[in-house]
Amino acid sequence: MEEFRHSYSRLCKESGAEPQETVLQQLQGLPRGRLDLATQSLTVDTCRALGELLQKEALLTELILSDCMLSEEGATLLLQGLCANTVVRFLDLKGNNLRAAGAEALGQLLRQNKSIQSLTLEWNNMGAWEDAFATFCRALAGNGALRQLDLRNNQISHKGAEELALALTRNASLQQLDLRWNDIGLLGGRALVNCLPRNKTLWRLELAGNNVPGDILRAVEQAMDHNRDRQTTFRENQARTHVLSKEVQHLQEEKSKQFLDLMETIEKQRKEMARSSRASAIRVGQLQEALNERHSIINALKAKLQMAEAALALSEQKAQGLGELLAAAEQEQRSLAQRQAKEHRLEQQEAAEREAKLLRDLSAANEKTLLLRNQVDELERKVGSQQEQLFLARQELTNTAAELKTRAIQAEEHLELEKKRSRQNLEDLERLRAKEVEHLTRRLEESERAMQERVQRLEASRLSLEEELSRVKAAALSERGQAEEELIKAKNQVRLEEQRLAHLEEKLRLLAQARDEAQSACLQQRQTVAEAQAQAGQLGLQVEGLRRRLQELQQELSNKDQEKVAEVTRVRVELQEQNGRLQAELTAQEALREKVAALERQLKVITGDHREALLDRESENASLREKLRLKEAEIARIREEEAQRASFLQNAVLAYVQGSPLRAMSPQK
Repeated sequence: MEEFRHSYSRLCKESGAEPQETVLQQLQGLPRGRLDLATQSLTVDTCRALGELLQKEALLTELILSDCMLSEEGATLLLQGLCANTVVRFLDLKGNNLRAAGAEALGQLLRQNKSIQSLTLEWNNMGAWEDAFATFCRALAGNGALRQLDLRNNQISHKGAEELALALTRNASLQQLDLRWNDIGLLGGRALVNCLPRNKTLWRLELAGNNVPGDILRAVEQAMDHNRDRQTTFRENQARTHVLSKEVQHLQEEKSKQFLDLMETIEKQRKEMARSSRASAIRVGQLQEALNERHSIINALKAKLQMAEAALALSEQKAQGLGELLAAAEQEQRSLAQRQAKEHRLEQQEAAEREAKLLRDLSAANEKTLLLRNQVDELERKVGSQQEQLFLARQELTNTAAELKTRAIQAEEHLELEKKRSRQNLEDLERLRAKEVEHLTRRLEESERAMQERVQRLEASRLSLEEELSRVKAAALSERGQAEEELIKAKNQVRLEEQRLAHLEEKLRLLAQARDEAQSACLQQRQTVAEAQAQAGQLGLQVEGLRRRLQELQQELSNKDQEKVAEVTRVRVELQEQNGRLQAELTAQEALREKVAALERQLKVITGDHREALLDRESENASLREKLRLKEAEIARIREEEAQRASFLQNAVLAYVQGSPLRAMSPQK
């Protein structure tokens, strides 16, 4: 808010005007996001500067301008600045005597602004200017952001109520409307009742103090009850659909997680199969090499066999040539050939057996060598990692031992100093708080006594006025003037009391700042304690005890602050209640005087209209009963439809869950 204050003073100087000191004092130290200028008489230059600032301000969400005695030009400048604002949510213009120009500016604000959700216009005179109020109502009909509207004590007649009824038929966002203490009457009440069946969002409509008959008020209450029931059913259905959507989303997430887990397992199996295929390919290669070697040996033996067969063929040729000479030697040669064939077969069988044995031995040896190599590699890795871990652990032990010793000494010294500081701060704060509380209690007791005396005096004057009204009607005009002067005096006294309350709030703010400083110091102490606790594990018990002590001190401080805040709020609430009672009594007196005059005028009219009103009421009661029956049937049908939709959605979700293909693949919980 300091930047807002500087920019306000700069704009005032640029326009050639001096900034108001009261406004500067209010802007100093305000809470973030809230601008409270209540009971400050704002000039036109101040309103122009504030309007220019509000066009670009992006931090304010609440703007309170009640009882600021705004002029027509100042109000229009402020509201024009708010037209371009997109951040303000709450606007209070209570007691500013807004008239035609103010109503038109408010209509422009409602047409252009899309962020204001709460608008307070109590104690203004917009209803007295029918055309301007009609433009305001037309703008309200097209607004889609406003949720709460306060139009108490605005002199709204039955024509203004009809314009409001037309606006409510087209508005789809307003939820609360306060029209108490106006002059709506029977015709305005009928117009509002007739518009309520077409409005589905309004659930609170206040019409007390408007000379509206009781049956119309009951009809309004019934319509509001229907709207509340409709909104509750709508919220329940929204909650159910939200819960079901969350469940569906949760199920989809679970299915996606299960699918991802399944894909991960498949990927792992693929990797394992690739590894096993690579290992088997290596083993097949090794076996192929061994087989190739065996084939080369067999080929050599086959070559030898072929050479032997060639030699046999030569010997047979020689034998045929020497048939006669070698006849006796043929038998021996045949026997020798048979013997050689048997030996050759035996040699082939032995070679095949040796080859199979060698293959088996080679495969076993290869497997043993692979296992031994894997074991040797794992043992080497384990030994290396253990040696590195031992070396790092030794270094970390030496470093942490040295650091812990030094940090433990520093933490103990720092904790002792912080203990002393916190004790001194707590003692000083306790003394200051005791003094301020005593002073505040004295002031508040004095103000309460004065207010009680004033209330008693006002009650006595009210009783005397009522007796004088019953006795002498001729002297009502002079007494009305005296009562208005007393009302002005009472308002001035209320404003003085509000200024005193503002002074007390300033003192409370100073106390809150001191409390915040003490809390920040305590938070810093907690951070230092947490750091010392994380760094020194061996000093954990001592640090834990100190932390508990700090938490107890902070709890005591927070309890004392809460008691102080509760006491101050209680006093403020009592003062506000007393002010409200005084205002209510004053308004009641004014209403009684106006009612006396109005009743004298209306006695002649009521006798003639009574019969017509009775007939109209009977017809209206019949129509309202028929509408009520139709609405109840519609509400029952809507509830049945919503229940059917919920059951359909639930069955669809269950069918989707049960029929999902991943359900069979997911593991059972």
